[in-house]
Amino acid sequence: MKTLDYKLLLALDAVMEEQNFERAAQRLHLTQSAISQRIKQLEQQFAEPLIIRSQPLRATELGQKLLAHYRQVRQLELELTGELSPDEPQAPVRVSIAINADSLATWFLPALGPLLEQYPIELNLLVDDESRTLDKVREGQAFGAVSLQPQPLAGCCVDELGEMRYLLTASPAFVARHFPHGLTAAALAKAPAVAFDQRDDMHVSFMARHFGLEPGGYPCHTVRSSEAFVAMAEQGFACCLIPELQIRRQLEEGSLLDLCPNHHLVERLYWHRWVLERGLHKRISSRLIQQGRRALQPR
Repeated sequence: MKTLDYKLLLALDAVMEEQNFERAAQRLHLTQSAISQRIKQLEQQFAEPLIIRSQPLRATELGQKLLAHYRQVRQLELELTGELSPDEPQAPVRVSIAINADSLATWFLPALGPLLEQYPIELNLLVDDESRTLDKVREGQAFGAVSLQPQPLAGCCVDELGEMRYLLTASPAFVARHFPHGLTAAALAKAPAVAFDQRDDMHVSFMARHFGLEPGGYPCHTVRSSEAFVAMAEQGFACCLIPELQIRRQLEEGSLLDLCPNHHLVERLYWHRWVLERGLHKRISSRLIQQGRRALQPR
């Protein structure tokens, strides 16, 4: 049985976090040669590569498993140190969470607010589409993730949060300009829309399901910001699928209109995290589950 050398795992973690051997060496107060030697020792121990030398650097499947293990152990160690020495000033605890942009723009930060005020937390938020956030946990980059997947990864547990409901919205001016005779497939084929990135299929699925429009059958902006979605809709630049939770005020005021009152897109969200959680990380999970369920419950 191979015994893990945590000094070597520390070097692997530093290289992957810094995405650079030289910066990792500076961080650990070592030479670049020493860092490279430690990675080589680790790879020799397991007889296979742990880092794919690409841009950006990527961990192999085994490298991801070792990183996930090391970061869980580091989390437990930090928590235990705080419990054993409660009177000593505590360094900020770095907490990495994979989160989708729409949750970040709505319920997520208010849920964590009291903990951020009470504890020395250093957040590292990895923002990605909700269908891909779980990859960050699998790769050891995050201890938890808000995801669409109901099934937990090995070594993880999961709780359901609730439903994020999306409305197809636009400003009254946009409606008057593009849909003077009502919302039809022909009119939507000429009306600009918005996607989060090239892999975002939310709008594509909605259009195909309810209007029979295929991808590329209408103009579509790419904007990696939930807040910018709202701005583009309000300023009349596009029609957008936006979480109802994010635009309740605009809907009440009439600056945005629900274009399809009978057709909404609903995504069910889940909170995934490592089974080995305690202390502050456990408080974070409890808070996210409690407040997430409150925000995402049907109205």
